[in-house]
Amino acid sequence: MIFSTLDIVGTIAFAISGSLVAIKKKFDFFGVLIIALATSLGGGTLRDLLIGNTPVTWLTNLQTFYIVIASSFIAMFFRRRLSVFSTSLFLFDTIGIGIFTIVGIEKALTVDLDPVICILLGTITACFGGVTRDILCNEIPVIFRKEIYATACIVGGIMFFILKFLSVNSDLIYIATAATIILIRILAVKYKWAYPQIKE
Repeated sequence: MIFSTLDIVGTIAFAISGSLVAIKKKFDFFGVLIIALATSLGGGTLRDLLIGNTPVTWLTNLQTFYIVIASSFIAMFFRRRLSVFSTSLFLFDTIGIGIFTIVGIEKALTVDLDPVICILLGTITACFGGVTRDILCNEIPVIFRKEIYATACIVGGIMFFILKFLSVNSDLIYIATAATIILIRILAVKYKWAYPQIKE
């Protein structure tokens, strides 16, 4: 039950994140919907294609599609109340990567992949919707900048398997993993943790 709930919450968070970016870019109504869909479904689509899960999940589950559309409408309707844009975007994006890392790992486990590959697919699921969003919005994707982003997902994935090895309850694993990713991302931005840039 908690896994399905997390999946829905992650989808909503990424849909709102994508919508906020599109609104800031002054996209029209249709453009906002497209960016919301790309942000919410991009990482999961790539993951499903990599593991051979076709048709990809959202094509066979219209609930996900409707959730994205509804979330996008909510973001457009309340856009003026989301006055602190950068804070709102950061919050929804951070929640999204925390939850979608877990979703990606669990999907990978259903096809009996090695834990290392599961963590990789969890990171792809979490990050590549945002990559798609940023590319479509003519921005350098966050994952390629100096901010700690994908690393938070990887650490969270390691936490997931440590707790699984210790036979911790699944619900607690999900909560601890998402909390770890979200906390690392918040601390990284607050204290400006970053990898050194490669200079010419």
